[in-house]
Amino acid sequence: MGVLCDYFHAVDRATAVELAIGPGGDWLSGTSLEDAGADWIDAKGIDPDVVLAQLVAFVEGAASGASVNGGPADGPELVWPDVPYPRGGFEEPGSPWNSGLILQQLPDCWRDLLAALPEEAVPGVAARWSGIEELRFADPRDAEDAVVTFVRLADRARAAGAHLYCRCCV
Repeated sequence: MGVLCDYFHAVDRATAVELAIGPGGDWLSGTSLEDAGADWIDAKGIDPDVVLAQLVAFVEGAASGASVNGGPADGPELVWPDVPYPRGGFEEPGSPWNSGLILQQLPDCWRDLLAALPEEAVPGVAARWSGIEELRFADPRDAEDAVVTFVRLADRARAAGAHLYCRCCV
């Protein structure tokens, strides 16, 4: 079983929920980001909490010239389903917590770091990122393409005054 992650930008949380989950958070509506007209990328198993966080850490290290071993201090924040996560026992049928979907907002500092990555720094960042345990690219150029894809999405989000979000589906 894998985790599918779609990244997109939206001006606010309500709009992000509408785009990624469905009107009013109706996850049964089967909304797709493409049908909703979102500017999005399909990042398959690149989860925001571990894999993307490491990319951001490498970008931050490239920007500062420092060696960064961990991820950025701020991390993604759960937007949907509503917290708190229900504890104990089985969920009631129809609970959004049983949907396999979550929506997270990425920190704006991540968006800004990614958007500001100079083109000449991409190969070095991609080489470091492609070496992490949680990620496998078939070719070094695939890693560079993935970095550029995230950089471009972040740049479009920043230009639009929007935030980055990730919809994950298990």
